[in-house]
Amino acid sequence: MDDDKTSSNQLQTAPLINPALDQAIEFLTLPSATPPAPQAVIEALLQAEKTAKQSKVRHTYSQLLGTWRLGFITGTKRSRQRAGIILGSGRFVPKWVKIHLSYSRSQLSQERGNVHNSVELGPLQLVLTGPTQFWSKTNMLAFDFTQMKVSLFGLTFYEGYIRGGQDREARFYEQSVKEQAFFTYFLVQDQCIAARGRGGGLALWTRVQDF
Repeated sequence: MDDDKTSSNQLQTAPLINPALDQAIEFLTLPSATPPAPQAVIEALLQAEKTAKQSKVRHTYSQLLGTWRLGFITGTKRSRQRAGIILGSGRFVPKWVKIHLSYSRSQLSQERGNVHNSVELGPLQLVLTGPTQFWSKTNMLAFDFTQMKVSLFGLTFYEGYIRGGQDREARFYEQSVKEQAFFTYFLVQDQCIAARGRGGGLALWTRVQDF
């Protein structure tokens, strides 16, 4: 418990890496804020990633617990321009699209738990859930979406395992991270988190609520 409190205090006082991220978070959390240029956000995220690698910062799973709203994404490796390390076009997620990512922890392990990813488009809601495993040495969060729920106007049309999800869920903790989908988190603050996905794209989320 003391470690969790210490981590939380450190997060609250740690400054962001670049003013563009400050402006991006204001835009994502305040109704009247002005967005920064997407390229400025991409450059700030790349700088934050570089700084994290150089300082060899290590995060913990407890720092990720809670609910986060996806606010900014970039292209994946397939959509990159190969001239140097220039990512494909980045963009803010429209505010009328609500994409929430939630992490919770298992009672049996400090580094294992569950992920809950919900997408809301008007009356339609799609929710994907599954197990997680955090690797603190590399700041990698492995996950698998094994179950799905589809609702329309509050009525559930499907809820259950997908793509052999029950078997995949049973074998999840036996696999190496190389066999799994994952995010590598390089920026973890009280108000935001940012990561690079397995496909190479970058993503920025802002906090919605704590567990």
